[in-house]
Amino acid sequence: MSKFIEFENVSFAYRDEDEGTEHKVIENLSLAVDKGDFVCVLGHNGCGKSTTAKLCNAILLPQSGRVLVDGIDTRQEDKINDIRRKVGMVFQNPDNQIVATIVEDDVAFGPENLGVPAEEIRRRVDEALRQVEMYDFRLSEPHKLSGGQKQRVAIAGIIAMKPECIVLDEPTAMLDPRGRREVMKTVKMLNEEFGITVVFITHYMDEAVKAKRVIVMDEGKIILDGSPRKVFTQVDTLKKAGLDIPEATELAIQLAKDGVGIRKDVLDIDELFEGLVSLMEDKN
Repeated sequence: MSKFIEFENVSFAYRDEDEGTEHKVIENLSLAVDKGDFVCVLGHNGCGKSTTAKLCNAILLPQSGRVLVDGIDTRQEDKINDIRRKVGMVFQNPDNQIVATIVEDDVAFGPENLGVPAEEIRRRVDEALRQVEMYDFRLSEPHKLSGGQKQRVAIAGIIAMKPECIVLDEPTAMLDPRGRREVMKTVKMLNEEFGITVVFITHYMDEAVKAKRVIVMDEGKIILDGSPRKVFTQVDTLKKAGLDIPEATELAIQLAKDGVGIRKDVLDIDELFEGLVSLMEDKN
């Protein structure tokens, strides 16, 4: 697979002008996201994951090192629009991203700003709303939608601009469990069916297990990087970083310690159930 986003020894610090001090949040970070990948970035508050998200499409620029998007250095001022066409951003609060009073007008806002012809905008809006299963709400007022529906409208607005990659910075943090499931289902479908590269920032373990690759950050550095199955068996490292592991994984590990012959690297309740059923069938 070809690399789509590359961080090369990137460092970034926020400056407190009042105190004249700097708080370093990213330090010599190197990573690569392949085209078509679904990468989840995990970490406790302040670990640098949201800063990493903003560095992906030039909302922030590295203070040392460089970030490349499809081979373009994000510090090239004349390429900022190209970068943001390639990488769309979805943030925590959908209310902050919704600008119109009708759903379809909101989804059309981005393509209009890009100068897309009216006929093409109409096609893109309908297509994007169908992709996130919000087409039936195209004439609705956004403020009447649930949190999960609003976030799907925000995602549709990004899709309509035809990005190759979507970076989502804790998009489910303000949603209830149902809204979180709706958003995760949508994001997974966009990756699997349409090949959109996804970088998903979260602190929810049950969301991270849906990704193809999990990166765990602590104090601006990567401490774990691999498949969910590989990462979530590193219990001690995760707990030192202030993170839990998926409940199903924790239960499986405890059962294995108690002598139950079940694999420790289960990721969700379905895998745990299947493993226990298999054990019972073997005993019979």
